[in-house]
Amino acid sequence: MLDKDALDTLFTEARSHNGWLDQDVSEEQINQIYELMKFGPTAANTCPARITFVQSNDAKERLKPHLDEGNVEKAMSAPVVAIISYDTEFYEKLPYLFPHTDAKSWYEGKPDKITAVGSMNATLQGAYFMIAARSVGLDCGPMGGFNAETLDQEFFPDGKTKSIFLCGIGHGDSTQIFPRSPRLSFDEACEII
Repeated sequence: MLDKDALDTLFTEARSHNGWLDQDVSEEQINQIYELMKFGPTAANTCPARITFVQSNDAKERLKPHLDEGNVEKAMSAPVVAIISYDTEFYEKLPYLFPHTDAKSWYEGKPDKITAVGSMNATLQGAYFMIAARSVGLDCGPMGGFNAETLDQEFFPDGKTKSIFLCGIGHGDSTQIFPRSPRLSFDEACEII
């Protein structure tokens, strides 16, 4: 089992950040995040997540018009904003990713299944992304307040990639976080049958 410090870093003391310290995120850290998150499980190893790291000022200016007002400052002040999205043609890589059977045929020509499996598994990968970012010493600020349709047109004009959520990463400013909100108890959320 991980020690208390590791569990605190990943879960019990980790917070969603709204403000950021003026410290850069390195390309090495960005690579480390992906190299860790890619090992999280997905259905039939579909690996549909695609991550776009918005870091430059020019890229942030492209992102800004698509953000809900309440997320503008949070996103613009983050050293990096990751667009967590999924590839609507993820199944094309299944002969490589899941060579045990013809998994590509499970999805090809089935748009509802592609959307359901792609978005669900990429969302799982987005959670792995946050755990990975925390494990390399960064904080996260996930956000859902944005116009996915216009953002996708701006960043993914070929229509093959669909955004799910955004996540600021960097060194969070602990003076700008809210008091921790309560969580449900085990008995309120779980049942052993």
